[in-house]
Amino acid sequence: MDKFKRILEVERRTWKKQFFRVLIILIFVFSSLAVVGLFDFERISTGIPAVLKLLPEMFPPDFSRAGTWFKPLIDSLAMSIAGTSISVFLSLLLCFFAARNTTINPIVYNLATLILNVTRAVPELILGIILVAMIGFGALPGTLALGLHSVGMLGKFYAEAIELCDKEPIEAARASGASDLQVIVHSILPQVFPAMADVTFYRWEYNFRASMVVGAVGAGGIGLEIISALRIMDYAQVSALLIVVLVVVTVLDSMSNYLRKSVSE
Repeated sequence: MDKFKRILEVERRTWKKQFFRVLIILIFVFSSLAVVGLFDFERISTGIPAVLKLLPEMFPPDFSRAGTWFKPLIDSLAMSIAGTSISVFLSLLLCFFAARNTTINPIVYNLATLILNVTRAVPELILGIILVAMIGFGALPGTLALGLHSVGMLGKFYAEAIELCDKEPIEAARASGASDLQVIVHSILPQVFPAMADVTFYRWEYNFRASMVVGAVGAGGIGLEIISALRIMDYAQVSALLIVVLVVVTVLDSMSNYLRKSVSE
């Protein structure tokens, strides 16, 4: 009987801890909602008529300039592919130093982690503005902004995947006299490659959408077309551009799903 009482007491304590954790999280969530003004119902209600007035101006979509959007779309797609490629290359160079089970020493680990944190902390929009100021307008600053920011994200995911891989194949390879490079190639990479591929394809999808954001600051691509239409308040053209982007994103999502399945099989 005492055994069951102890079990019930442990369960009660566990539930109390979970309850207080959830309560603290909810306090932070609702406090944040209040800070940003989401509970300012008067302000929100005054914006509804403006939205209702804007919607008729967006329809029907204006595709009269669709022929001129082909090159910006190609630029955005090229930016996303090139930026992702740059980030994959740099992330692979850093991730093994940023993983505790493959790094050389704590100093190198902390340095690699710091680099990933810095690149992840600076948004691609800010990087785009800085790079446009440095090397001028065009797709190149946008590509570099996407690539440098993605290094922090991909490198972090890659390093975590390496840290979570099964230790037994690694220990077996080292016991057989394999070098560090051979351990990485034959024991670690086969385990983490599917996870790395998944994250990479997801990041490619994200980079295409992000290319529109950096395009808005002069880094080229379809984002520049959208911001140009917004500046002249041509909302019918904006809606047409958003439809085109939605179609392209849907196609890229289907391609990404297919590639992820191919890698995992």
